[in-house]
Amino acid sequence: MAEIIETHIEQDNEQAKVESWRLHVLIEAGFPLPLAEQLAASEADLHTCSDLLRQGCTPLTAAQILL
Repeated sequence: MAEIIETHIEQDNEQAKVESWRLHVLIEAGFPLPLAEQLAASEADLHTCSDLLRQGCTPLTAAQILL
């Protein structure tokens, strides 16, 4: 049973690390914190997120497209 709990905690920790990294990338791309948090927790493609902003989409419009 302890192995199951440890594995679950490790998976949660890895997921948190991934979301933290995604959040950093999205903020650097120009998304405001609330939208970046939503996108970081989603399965949205980071390249698409950045590309939409570079192509002139507002962060809100990009988030609406991606979420």
